[in-house]
Amino acid sequence: MITFPLRRLVLLIPVFFVVSVAVFLIIHLVPGDPIDNLLRPGASPAQRIQIAAKYGLDRGLAEQYFVWMGRLLTGDLGTSIVQGRPVSALIAQNLPYSLQLGAAALLFSALIGIAAGVIAASFQGTRLDDGITGVILLGSTVPSFFLGLLLILVFAVWLGWVPISGARGWSSLILPVLATGLGGIALVARVTRIAMVETARQDFVMLLHAKGLSPLVIQLRHVLRHAMVPVVTILSLRIGWILGGTVTVEYVFARPGLGSLLIRALNQRDYPLVQGCLLMLAMAVILGTLMGDVIQAAMDPRQREARA
Repeated sequence: MITFPLRRLVLLIPVFFVVSVAVFLIIHLVPGDPIDNLLRPGASPAQRIQIAAKYGLDRGLAEQYFVWMGRLLTGDLGTSIVQGRPVSALIAQNLPYSLQLGAAALLFSALIGIAAGVIAASFQGTRLDDGITGVILLGSTVPSFFLGLLLILVFAVWLGWVPISGARGWSSLILPVLATGLGGIALVARVTRIAMVETARQDFVMLLHAKGLSPLVIQLRHVLRHAMVPVVTILSLRIGWILGGTVTVEYVFARPGLGSLLIRALNQRDYPLVQGCLLMLAMAVILGTLMGDVIQAAMDPRQREARA
């Protein structure tokens, strides 16, 4: 079991380099120039050349990438062009807010999604199953930013129950968690329901019924346990998806975090800061995938043998 995660970790190294190239090229090929945010009106061409040379923007893209990658491998994400602060310090200042929101949204979507999937699978073919499935389909189609605006309008503006924006206290987390986690509930519930229905058709479940075990015990102790393998995989992937989803949600709710930092950096064409934020989001997806593979292999040895 120890060699499996190590082997998967080694396989992620080329993925990391491919992602780094994509992140670097995306921001440099987008129209705009960060120097425009630093120059005062009426600045001379010589001043533009001087600033470009200061931040290495006068070099070719290939040379800029290798310089950035060399610093990255030593733990240096560079310095923000616009703010003049280390990118690592800015990310460390804002990342805890995103992790707090992401962890709460992941826990919320996992608990409610699994519970909804278990209920739908236990009452398969009934009106309760149809109702839960309909709500699941509706929830999976609503974008998180649009849902966030609706939640603000109803619960913050009309009812005044929670703050509209900011990160002051636990109450300011309620609406962002709902906006981020409701889409995840739909996904987790759908996967849980399908996995439980397929598991319930297997021979060992028929044997458990023949032994006279309670249907509730069979569903919760045996069927759910075997159905959790694909659910764990989805939840692991949701780690990266939720951190990526917080980009728009944090902007809608004016919360500090990695998403708000990224959007400001994009507007200012702050190359080092955008590259650092995008790389953090990409690493969240990569590490989430690794965690999913490891947990899935630990739960089902057949998966470990198939991927050996």
